[in-house]
Amino acid sequence: MMDSGWQLAFWHWWILAALLATIELLAPGFFFIWLAAAAAVTGAIALALAGLGWETQVVIFAILSGLSLILWHQVGRKLMRRAPATKLSRRGEQLIGRTVVLTEAIANGRGAARVNDSIWRVEGDDLPAGSRVTVTGVDGTILRVKPAA
Repeated sequence: MMDSGWQLAFWHWWILAALLATIELLAPGFFFIWLAAAAAVTGAIALALAGLGWETQVVIFAILSGLSLILWHQVGRKLMRRAPATKLSRRGEQLIGRTVVLTEAIANGRGAARVNDSIWRVEGDDLPAGSRVTVTGVDGTILRVKPAA
């Protein structure tokens, strides 16, 4: 049984907030950060309302945690879905619209082109080596090309 003189101080909540934020940094997933925010706000409330019982503080933390997670689920997820898809890890898609020179003639629909320091397989209309082509699409590691204007 707890001693009746025991009390949660505001700084207990701020330490908990720091620990939860650290967990979020080590295992990112946008979950613990909301709990950390709830703990920080609970600490601020405990500071502002001195003498608030530990039971009330725990209830405030539970309510704020639940509300923050619901808010993230309702609002945050929608914002994440609206974010434009990045092409950072899809190098071929970054090349769409770029003009390159064929290093190998396109014969029977297949050839090769130099892009910076690498050679890419290309598909398109038959053209001689040295022709300038524009990348119009990507299929895996093969660039789809058309004669440059």
